[in-house]
Amino acid sequence: MNLKQVLQLFTVRLQDLYGETEITSIFNIVAEHISGLSRVELTFKKEEELSKAVYDAYIKALDELSTGVPMQYVLGETEFYGLRFKVSPSVLIPRPETEELVEWIIEDCKLKEGLKFIDIGTGSGCIAITLEKKLPGNVVFGLDVSKEALEIAMSNATLNKSDVIFTEADIRTYCSREKFDVIVSNPPYITMDEQEEMHQNVFAHEPHLALFVSNEKPLVFYEAIADFALQSLKEGGLLYFEINEHLGKETVDMLRNKAFSDIVLRKDMQGKDRMVRCELVR
Repeated sequence: MNLKQVLQLFTVRLQDLYGETEITSIFNIVAEHISGLSRVELTFKKEEELSKAVYDAYIKALDELSTGVPMQYVLGETEFYGLRFKVSPSVLIPRPETEELVEWIIEDCKLKEGLKFIDIGTGSGCIAITLEKKLPGNVVFGLDVSKEALEIAMSNATLNKSDVIFTEADIRTYCSREKFDVIVSNPPYITMDEQEEMHQNVFAHEPHLALFVSNEKPLVFYEAIADFALQSLKEGGLLYFEINEHLGKETVDMLRNKAFSDIVLRKDMQGKDRMVRCELVR
């Protein structure tokens, strides 16, 4: 059995879950993970015979993928902003729009040092660790209510040689003596009514604790984080959110009502309202 034939197996067994282009992309990433082959190398080695052990590894991955488990969980890792992160069903899979949020923060803060950041609902630690790596000379904290998520985050900090300081706490009750220059969060924001719009792979496998809020209070975590920011941001400090694309106006109105200023609602690369930045000026 060679890689060309394995790709054919992937195409047949995953065709009810993904389109052909996406299956090829998944296979390429799996091949890089298992065989250590880049896409260019894969082109030249697709007809080389596989050992039984390597073939069995592909079939094991395919068996899991065919049940709908996201590829990142099958492989136990993913890439975010050029860094490698371990992931498990205890944490959300990092997404491109979150990379855009991180890029915004880096662009705003790249000429500064001595800042204090906190990432609320850190999950895998992808935001906090990336900021700590890409903005040296600053201190970064990560907070999450999930012990299991923090174990993954701390493992990722070790993997990426990062010095993020992690804390287990619920932002709805958390208080800190620290004063921060930047607060960032990608909190739960999907309402129960929006569940039907989700890809089944996400709904069935990613942690609901990090995804869903009630229809009645969709901004519950945004309000709690904004209240925390009112107490814990330094004068002129910045608050960044990744948001529900359908609740941009509501999020901006909430921040304005809490007296934040210079509120900017930004679209992602797909043209959806997905990020907000505001400033605290007392």
